[in-house]
Amino acid sequence: MSFRCRGCAGENVVPVVDLGAQPCADYFPAAETPGPDPRWPLALWLCRGCTLVQLGPVEPQLPEEPLAVESATSRAHAEASAKEILGEYPDLNVVFEFGSPHGGSWLEHLTAAGTRLAEDGEKADLVVDVHGIVHEPRYGEMLKLRADRLAPGGLLVMEFHHLLPLFVGNQFDTVRHGHWVYMSLRALRNLAALHGLAVESVRQVDMYGGSLLVMLRHGADAHPDASVDVVLEDEDAAGIADEVQLGTLQEAAWHAAGALHVELARHRAAGRTVLGYGAPSKAPLLLDLSKVTTDLLPFTVDLAPGKHGRRIPGSGLVPIRPIAELTAARPDVVLVLTWDIADEIITQLEDGGGWGATYLIPLPEPYERGR
Repeated sequence: MSFRCRGCAGENVVPVVDLGAQPCADYFPAAETPGPDPRWPLALWLCRGCTLVQLGPVEPQLPEEPLAVESATSRAHAEASAKEILGEYPDLNVVFEFGSPHGGSWLEHLTAAGTRLAEDGEKADLVVDVHGIVHEPRYGEMLKLRADRLAPGGLLVMEFHHLLPLFVGNQFDTVRHGHWVYMSLRALRNLAALHGLAVESVRQVDMYGGSLLVMLRHGADAHPDASVDVVLEDEDAAGIADEVQLGTLQEAAWHAAGALHVELARHRAAGRTVLGYGAPSKAPLLLDLSKVTTDLLPFTVDLAPGKHGRRIPGSGLVPIRPIAELTAARPDVVLVLTWDIADEIITQLEDGGGWGATYLIPLPEPYERGR
């Protein structure tokens, strides 16, 4: 099977990681809904031309209902990032933002600082895309839209989960239907050039387990700094544009999944209670590959009321309940499924009357931590 690259439309695209048939990550059926849940292939392919890593030829058929609640970490990051960009680039007056299902909008903070929103069809001095474009199956076409919206001399700011920490940190659970591309700086640089854009600067940020904040301009306006070469060199050293090296993620994923199952079974054999925190879109793949069912994880909890009374899709049938049920149960071990904001979660539980639980972080391999 072959298909055209979602970025450059080239035909030299090859499969590198196969995670099997998986349910839609944001499909949370009612808890009483019996399985099996619908599944689709979940595999990563590499374009040998532009180096874009992407989902293969799959079209999930179930709608994704927006149920998540934005984390305090995300809200604080949006405010700080908007202030930082405007502080560094004070001449940006007209802004346009391409939104994201993740939240994290900068608009409130940008307009509070005195910028105005671009009118219909108006080009903007500052165009922002924070974890939005990865939800677009036709990445190349959507990148062109962002380039077209940018005024001469303007700045395009893009933040996205970085393929490098995904690979070296074994963050396989972030691969999911609905996230169509897994971006490296090299792939973005290659694709941006097709639309007259050049990367000027890049910053590494902690969001979602490791993201990049990239500044781009129209080619004639860009003056790349040393940060670009630093990240490109790190990517090359890790081999994230090499299909053989990328393929090792598959083995690493299965190994970590097996280790999580063993760890949960060990706690059960010792008579310890384990409950989960979080029902993120990354949980279905993690629990499914780890063969975690309700005998190992009776339930998980989530801050989002819309997820209560539902369950994680997949073979585990793990129900999702309010946080109050976790604090009432006082489990010996809390499996942190939203591991990318583990500090926020542990602080929230401990400051709210913690009981000295052990917190189990599942990746890159399961490890325990206290407060």
